[in-house]
Amino acid sequence: MKKTLLILLTVLFLFPFPALASSSNNIYGIHLAQPHPEDIIAASDLVNSNGGKWGYVTLVIQENDRSREKWQGVFDQLRELQLIPIVRLATQAEGENWRRPEVKDAQGWADFLNSLNWVTRNRYVILFNEPNHNGEWGGEVDEKSFARVTVEFAKKLKEKNQDFFIMLAGFDASAPSWPPGMEDEEIFLRRAVEEREDLFEYVDGLSSHSYPNPAFAGSPYATGRGTIRTYQWELDLIKSLGVDKDLPVFITETGWKLGSDLTVAQNFKLAYDLWSQDERVWAVTPFILNYQSPPFLEFSWRKPGDNGYWQQYYSVQSTPKTEGEPEIIEKGQIGYKLPHELVAQSKYDFRVSLKNVGQAIWDKDYGYELQITNDGVKSTETLVGDIKDIKPFQEESVHFSLKTGLKEGEQLVKFSLVKNGTKILESKAWRFNILPLPSLDFEVGFFPFFKGKGDDFEIQIFDSEERLVFKKKGIEVDSSQGKVKSIQNIAIDELYRVVVLKPGYLPRQSFFVFKQKDNSIKFEKMLPLDFNNDGKFDWNDIFKLFGR
Repeated sequence: MKKTLLILLTVLFLFPFPALASSSNNIYGIHLAQPHPEDIIAASDLVNSNGGKWGYVTLVIQENDRSREKWQGVFDQLRELQLIPIVRLATQAEGENWRRPEVKDAQGWADFLNSLNWVTRNRYVILFNEPNHNGEWGGEVDEKSFARVTVEFAKKLKEKNQDFFIMLAGFDASAPSWPPGMEDEEIFLRRAVEEREDLFEYVDGLSSHSYPNPAFAGSPYATGRGTIRTYQWELDLIKSLGVDKDLPVFITETGWKLGSDLTVAQNFKLAYDLWSQDERVWAVTPFILNYQSPPFLEFSWRKPGDNGYWQQYYSVQSTPKTEGEPEIIEKGQIGYKLPHELVAQSKYDFRVSLKNVGQAIWDKDYGYELQITNDGVKSTETLVGDIKDIKPFQEESVHFSLKTGLKEGEQLVKFSLVKNGTKILESKAWRFNILPLPSLDFEVGFFPFFKGKGDDFEIQIFDSEERLVFKKKGIEVDSSQGKVKSIQNIAIDELYRVVVLKPGYLPRQSFFVFKQKDNSIKFEKMLPLDFNNDGKFDWNDIFKLFGR
């Protein structure tokens, strides 16, 4: 036994099992300049193509563009197209520089970002951009203010919601030490950590600008700082600063300047193959899908004007991808208002309401269905309608049919929202009794004072939604008294419209609540004015009377 255990431990030590991802992930993504609907569609066509789902897009929100209506609309479109947003915060331009963010700005940003219904549980947020460039930080590189602002922003966001996934600004890893205009990333980060030892306390991932330098034209095979693997050098740097975290990597900017169209396409295809082999890389969003003017025209994947895309778009689009499975908050309610007493040997059409207050779109095509379970001895059959396109903060009805058998007694039913076999929501129990079929006694006479008589009467019963649920023909009436036995498809203590008909007479109706026993209706006297037997009196009856 000891020998066997020793061999097992040796195998585990020498050949450890690889780390397993919590879910499947599609690393393909793209950076957008503006969230135009047509660019979002083009992004989805790019990163979710060829088997892919739930790729990424990097978006920039400026402080003077914090419209909840606008950005919720953007998020809703991303949700429908199954794209995961990575949001980079920005201030606004002041002359040639971006305004330096301040500690006092943090609360406003936290309030705004928390007001949005995000697409996935992880709310990916990047705190600003390349602070080791003076133009990105109010005209002067300042590690101390960067550290203070970053910590305050991260704290405020986490206080609002722990699902905010915080990343520091991506750095220009190739910038030289040339203060106050630029600073080396390593020098900058070391000074920032000296200012705030808790700089990485609230940080969940690494936003990396892994550009292929020099001159954005480096080899995809190159390694180290200033290459498409810059993130590896950055992770080692962060470890050397005493940060004991295994940070997942989001390469939110990368790309080659346009030279040979074919070469850039080949470089990207090779680069994605290399990035996808590193399990630390969660997303890669090259810069930039569509930019039609300097200074970034040479990085744009879309050609100038309305001339389509450069070859790298089609090359990446044709690459096989993975169906991502991001964690999505499922939240909602299943409601119903259903009767508590049904009758045997009957069929019913009911509906339950589904109210979605989570992040997903509930739809049959995405694996969602409503299931009905019966606790105890099953004596009913059900057929449930499909769930279609129930978006967050919408409430829709789902129809189902229920058929009772011969067995009487109490039943207990629950409704469950299920996705791909996993229960998402469950309703409270619906308890109802199945009772014997009731009868109906009715009284009906003829205008002006004749007693009703005949064997050709008909009774029709309609529910509250004006659906015909029961019909019986050939009923005998004598001395104005008739009886219908074994009425099916009705619920006890519910309101129905009951109609009596006889050829040649206009129909009469009465609204009625059925009980288990002693059901009796008295109709108004029937008028002998339906000469053409269409159930109403009009000119056609006059024409019929005179033989026309």
